[in-house]
This record gives sequence, structure tokens and C-alpha cells, in this order.
Amino acid sequence: MRYITDRKRVDGLGAAKSGVHHFWVMKVSSVALLGLIPLFVFTFGPMLGQPHDVVLEYFSRPFPAIVAALTILVSFRHFKDGVQVLIEDYVHGWAQRALIIAMILLSYSAAAVGLFAIARIAL
Repeated sequence: MRYITDRKRVDGLGAAKSGVHHFWVMKVSSVALLGLIPLFVFTFGPMLGQPHDVVLEYFSRPFPAIVAALTILVSFRHFKDGVQVLIEDYVHGWAQRALIIAMILLSYSAAAVGLFAIARIAL
């Protein structure tokens, strides 16, 4: 029987050194979304049901386009980080890695499509 102290038993098994960074990224994106979501609703909402040319003219202005782009970027980053934590907590093994990669590809692809659509309208 080996006599090992508790400290010696856990050496090398501590924090992965990324938890605090991930925590702060989630908190900052949450606070950013607190301001962006109402702005997005108030800029996007009036355009619902409007003719196509009116919507194109409205989103060709800088403020609505910037609000929509920032909302898309921050939302999908927050989504990616949140779903990654969910997958890490409940899925293990090779399925965990596959789901995290698929989720990252999905969130970045959706953000890219949204930004492309906004850029196409605004420019």
C-alpha cells in the first residue's frame, strides 16, 4: 500500500487554466446581448411585413446594419460557448469531440451567412 498525501495525489489534475476565461467570455457576451437584443428588436421589428425595397433601403443605412451584424456575431459566439459547455457536461468520448466540432462549424457557418446577407444588403 502506498502512502501518498492528498496533495501529491491531485498534482497535475488541477484546473485546465481555461475555465475563468470561458466564464468571462460568457458573462461579457451575456451583458452585450442585454443591450443588443432590444436594439435589434426595435430596429428589425418595424421592417416586418414591409415591402422588399423598403427593407433593403432601411438596412442599407449604417445603424440598423451594424446593430444586426453585432447581434449576429455576439449571439452565435454566445451560442457556441453555451452549447459547448452543455456537450462537455453531458456527452463523453469521441461523440463529445464530434459534436463540439459540428456545433462550432454550424455556429460559424450561420454567423457567416448572416453577415454575408447583411453585407450584401448594406453595400
